[in-house]
Amino acid sequence: MLIVGGGPVGLSLAGDLGWRGIDTVLVEARDGSVFQPKMDMVGIRTMEFCRRWGIVDDVESAGYNRAQVQDCAWVTNLNGFEFGREAFAAPQDERSPAQSPQHRERCPQNFFDPVLTRFANSTGHADIRYRTRLLSFVDHGDHVTATVEARETGEVYDIDADYLVGTDGGDSTVRTALDIAMSGDGALTYTSNAIIRCTGLPSLHTTAPAYRYIFIGPEGTWATLVAIDGRDQWRFSLIGDGTQREVSEEEMRAAIVRAVGREFDFEILSMLPWVRRQLVADNYRKGRVFIAGDAAHLTSPTGGFGMNTGILDAVNLSWKLAARLQGWGGEELLDSYELEQRPVAVRNITEAGDNLRRMLEPRLTTPDQRIFAPDDTPETRAARKAFGDHYTEMMKREWHSIGIHLGYVYDGSPVIVPDGTPLPAMQVSSYAPSARPGSRAPHVWLDASRSILDEFGPGFVLLRFDPSADSAPLQAAADRAGVPLRVVDIDDPVASELYERALVLVRPDGQVSWRGDTIVEDPEALLTRVSGRREHALVLQ
Repeated sequence: MLIVGGGPVGLSLAGDLGWRGIDTVLVEARDGSVFQPKMDMVGIRTMEFCRRWGIVDDVESAGYNRAQVQDCAWVTNLNGFEFGREAFAAPQDERSPAQSPQHRERCPQNFFDPVLTRFANSTGHADIRYRTRLLSFVDHGDHVTATVEARETGEVYDIDADYLVGTDGGDSTVRTALDIAMSGDGALTYTSNAIIRCTGLPSLHTTAPAYRYIFIGPEGTWATLVAIDGRDQWRFSLIGDGTQREVSEEEMRAAIVRAVGREFDFEILSMLPWVRRQLVADNYRKGRVFIAGDAAHLTSPTGGFGMNTGILDAVNLSWKLAARLQGWGGEELLDSYELEQRPVAVRNITEAGDNLRRMLEPRLTTPDQRIFAPDDTPETRAARKAFGDHYTEMMKREWHSIGIHLGYVYDGSPVIVPDGTPLPAMQVSSYAPSARPGSRAPHVWLDASRSILDEFGPGFVLLRFDPSADSAPLQAAADRAGVPLRVVDIDDPVASELYERALVLVRPDGQVSWRGDTIVEDPEALLTRVSGRREHALVLQ
């Protein structure tokens, strides 16, 4: 396997494939250093994957100050007026919700990438080559040959691989070479980031501590400030509009001083202009070449969906490639990757774009200008409260989005067997666990430290909630077909009620692929379908 791109999605793919025993070569043009973290929130589903990989402790101890409160506040400036805030516990104090054994974690990319690199290397199956760039590739039909260049030596050489996956970002060389178009909005805003260092910044302002500040002026929402390490590094984002322009360091410094509301000493460590986009690739695969992560979808960071959607890509694709290489998965399994993941990306980037529009609403609907008055009269206080209450209520949807992270459903997938139950309505701020086929198999604590999710791994798992249900026909069929399958008896009334059927088949990525009270009359047909080894649809209810 060849992976092009060494960000969190490529590293997760290499790690998950290695965890499944598949050898990979990963090439990355950079040296692995991260000067501008593009993400900082590891979502709850990603943390469930980290739990599976055994790296939760590594994520939690990666370097972020877990005592940093995670409040989000909207202000005129840090020494001005606060309109409102949404309070969140520090990571060290956050508790897992009832629907998961994990909770989201704050771990910016400069901390998260090294954790994933160590994980991938620990499998013994990942060969990570930094400062190596892809020049070209040829899909021969039975393998792919990639030509790469070692940038330090200038050596050009070929790599032969069974498959190639491009996780090489928004300007993906792989996607461009495949001539895959992207659909959506190519420029929501032009934004300029600055990573700054300032010791003791909270002591320089009157606003209560927060993880993220949103700055609103007479012109509307114009900037944000985010705690990058929870200590002395911050990411300041100057939000432009749809017009591309260059921001000088002098202009950036002036904007930062305006946001804080006073002159102060700080160091600009790096600056980076970037474009918020809302785009999804029209295809995720051509032949033996795939794309994932930002190469397949680009989104506004409002909501923290980008990397987490990409890691969902990686886990979805990983087990299917492993199944194909190990000989028990069919070609339709690989086709199902796009059919399952692309609708998830469309949903997620749409929600992120809507979050951005909510954040920028003061630009679009001119607020009562009394809220910016320097005096603190009953009238200005009332105006600020009215504005702040409205903005706070509107912004809650971005902060509370468990339904996006856990409520995705692979409806209509050719390798999922429907059971006739209706598709649940999409929720954002809430999530009702469901074992309906196509859904994430829901979490239940089996004892004080063991989740039912801990049973899912390299192969299929048949959960048996009724010991009298005969699972032998499916086990025998799996043995004959070489499909890895374990039968796990669950003696737990809560789990039994939640999963609703006596037998539930969970695939290697933790999604339900079939359920019923008895094994179907043709267990071979069931296995053939869920492992993608068929040419035409089988009707199995």
